[in-house]
Amino acid sequence: MNLKNQLETHLTQIVRDRDPYMASAGHFFVQEYIRASFAQWGSVDIHTFYVSGKACKNLILNLPAADSQNRDLPPILIGAHYDAVPSSPGADDNATGVAVLLELARMFATQPIKYPLQLVAFDMEEYGLLGSIEYAAKLQKEQQPLRLMISLEMLGYCNSNPGSQIYPPPLQHIYPSRGDFIGLIGNWRTLRDLINISRSIRKVGVASQWLPVPNKGHIVRQTRQSDHAPFWDAGYPAIMITDTAFLRNPHYHKPTDTIATLDLDFLTGVCQGLEKGIRRL
Repeated sequence: MNLKNQLETHLTQIVRDRDPYMASAGHFFVQEYIRASFAQWGSVDIHTFYVSGKACKNLILNLPAADSQNRDLPPILIGAHYDAVPSSPGADDNATGVAVLLELARMFATQPIKYPLQLVAFDMEEYGLLGSIEYAAKLQKEQQPLRLMISLEMLGYCNSNPGSQIYPPPLQHIYPSRGDFIGLIGNWRTLRDLINISRSIRKVGVASQWLPVPNKGHIVRQTRQSDHAPFWDAGYPAIMITDTAFLRNPHYHKPTDTIATLDLDFLTGVCQGLEKGIRRL
């Protein structure tokens, strides 16, 4: 099966009501689907944390470096949240990120890279980045260094009409008005990685724009709205890969966030470009 079909197969399983409270059966189904997908490539660690007595789960797949001499290098962490808001099937937000996460797991398990990898499916992002806050704090407490953290946050909505992309000011004067690119947003420490991964994405034929932000993103608050932000706050180099969410996608957090609204060729290109970019780190 080719990559586009693989991604679509994942999407058909993940896209459903899966709010942890209002649609707990759907949430559990997706959790188990991710766990089973990860389990094909290694043992799955479950990081349990509690929210008002409710047990929540981050799912983690650790993959070794290609060369055993590099197994002590700081890992690259790639994450995506699997929960969704109530009454939305969450196709773009964030089934697209999870689908790409599962495919990157397959790619890097069968052909390892220079660095060890941690692939993490975060829970409770929609309730205030709770899963990533807990996990970043855990790594910080353990004094675990990271080569880079990459958050996959909405990767499949594309609109090439002029004016389809909006921005928080003053970014509209710098970036294109068509929402047909994938965005990379990182803290200053990731500048070289932003440039290199963006270049790899462009090489596969997908437009890409990158933005380094100072001060942990507090100047442009919209840059903090995903699971990379707790890693910025903990002092880690971290990047969000995104189609810019509500700044482009009119179906954001709505019942209309369905597979039919996605551009699967765009999503496939993003996945291919990310694989190439991560391999070059």
